[in-house]
Amino acid sequence: MLSEFIFLGFSIEAWITLLTVVSIFVVMARSRIPAEVAFLGALTVLLVTGVVSEEEGMAGFGSEPVVIHAAFFVIIAGLMQTGVLYWLTKNVLGDPKNYNNALLRLMVPTSILAALLNSVNVVALFIDAVKIWARKLNISPSKLLLPLSYAATLGGMCTLLGNSSNLVVAGLYLNKTGQSMNLFEPLLPGLVLTVVGVLMVMMLQHYIPSRRSAEQSFETTSDYTVELLVPTDNPAVGETVEEAGLYSVKGGSLVEIVRFDREIIMPVPKDEWVLGGDRLIYAGQINEILELKRTHGLAAADHHVWSINDIDTKRKMRTAYVDFGSSLIGRSMAQCHFEQKNNVALVAVARQGYRVDGQPREIKLEAGDTLLLECPPKGDRLLEQETRHTVTFFDSHFVPHLGKKTITSAIILVLMFLISSLHLMPLMASTMMAAGLMMLLGCCRITGVTKYIEWELLLILGATVVFSVAITKTGIADNIANQVLQLCGRNPYVVMAVMCLLASLVSEFVSDVGSSAVFFPIMFQQADLLGCNPMPFVMSLMLSVTISFASPIGSNTHMLIYGPGSFKFTDFARLGIVMHIVLLALALILVNIIYPLY
Repeated sequence: MLSEFIFLGFSIEAWITLLTVVSIFVVMARSRIPAEVAFLGALTVLLVTGVVSEEEGMAGFGSEPVVIHAAFFVIIAGLMQTGVLYWLTKNVLGDPKNYNNALLRLMVPTSILAALLNSVNVVALFIDAVKIWARKLNISPSKLLLPLSYAATLGGMCTLLGNSSNLVVAGLYLNKTGQSMNLFEPLLPGLVLTVVGVLMVMMLQHYIPSRRSAEQSFETTSDYTVELLVPTDNPAVGETVEEAGLYSVKGGSLVEIVRFDREIIMPVPKDEWVLGGDRLIYAGQINEILELKRTHGLAAADHHVWSINDIDTKRKMRTAYVDFGSSLIGRSMAQCHFEQKNNVALVAVARQGYRVDGQPREIKLEAGDTLLLECPPKGDRLLEQETRHTVTFFDSHFVPHLGKKTITSAIILVLMFLISSLHLMPLMASTMMAAGLMMLLGCCRITGVTKYIEWELLLILGATVVFSVAITKTGIADNIANQVLQLCGRNPYVVMAVMCLLASLVSEFVSDVGSSAVFFPIMFQQADLLGCNPMPFVMSLMLSVTISFASPIGSNTHMLIYGPGSFKFTDFARLGIVMHIVLLALALILVNIIYPLY
């Protein structure tokens, strides 16, 4: 048996588990492999090597965190489709008169809504509104986007639904003790941390970086695309665009051909024939592209040069941001099939608020890059769905119809919170009931629900529960717990502080969900060995993995604003390190005051 061989205090199965878990963190921190692929690959290793059984492997996907999240996605779909979230965006934020007023008006409602609707959804909802505020107040969007993300992270600490890691910890606690947590279990310490965090942002606002908006680099010049006409007697007629030297040109690239019969060819393949009367649409440095008139015998078309604010009846310009973990990172558009697959054309690229010179399709893309895309006339939602987790669009202007179903879905949400908080039903049952009512009463279309479900997150949540089982089953939790006790002594306050510091540091660079699943069994075992009440250990872990302010990859909300704010990677550390230290220390004090150790 593999488990009979012991090396450095761990069995072979334990070493397989340790190496698998460590490999997940390394892969997520240093590669472009999507998180769900890394987690599922690791789960496969544990199953194939026999570390966990098939039953244990499948049990994670039917666990409480997964079911609650799946049901909550349906609830969010109902709130979106009936206009509840649109109404909140329009009416909650108000109209600030100055920057200080804007910070207060932004952070307070954001933190409240993040506790109730999940922090990621709230940030995605408010980004466009915040950018409008920035233009009105004549400030950089980054000065508001960073406080938006921090407020959502803080508010997410206050309920189990606020952050995915909260639900993971609550689910693992249920598996260990058979006792379910109240929806508002972390409310008291989370509320104090939120208030202190908001005050810190207000007082230390000069540490918030001012970054030039990516859109400004597109709006300050009109040289995006230009049309050149191919005369009928041009020598290039009858050749392919590549043979004629019209495909990749100095300072730009060919993004579209408009035929004399109004046929639109886009994206343009290299072997497309050149016909007399063709209008060739180029993107890039227009002054260099216009040299083609002289060198290739082309004529100036009578169309205008397009800018970001000019919307054609057939096609339109939209901005998108390259996601963290996107398959586009490290590649240029010329090296992939993104344009062909989605029927879009890259017009320009901006990085950290400044346009990148050169041929747009030859630029190697980075996370957070802003792309100016020429898009098809099909609906915004369809394009956004097809490009999900590759790029994120933040210029969608979907306006739902407000009516009776708006009130109905709002009532369902309130009832869900009341039923769960009053212990009339467990949280899983109340969320499933609310999701069922949303569909039954027509608040969301059953056929349209699937596009709101984050399948990748559900896979990650299911896998993390299995990792926690493996860490306990192979004796890793017990072994590490004993080792830490030997190093730190048997003072529970010291042990808790050391473990929470480690967990919070890990969560700054990898998923807070993964961090909570790995550290939970170890901390629970430490509480058991010390003869302490496990609740303060569990709650301190729940809060510490969420206290991720110093890195853009420490929180999903930070990654959402990274592109729109034109941030640098180090921008989060200026204020984030101070907030991390202060709030982590405060969280440990609060937890030990509220929850007795013995």
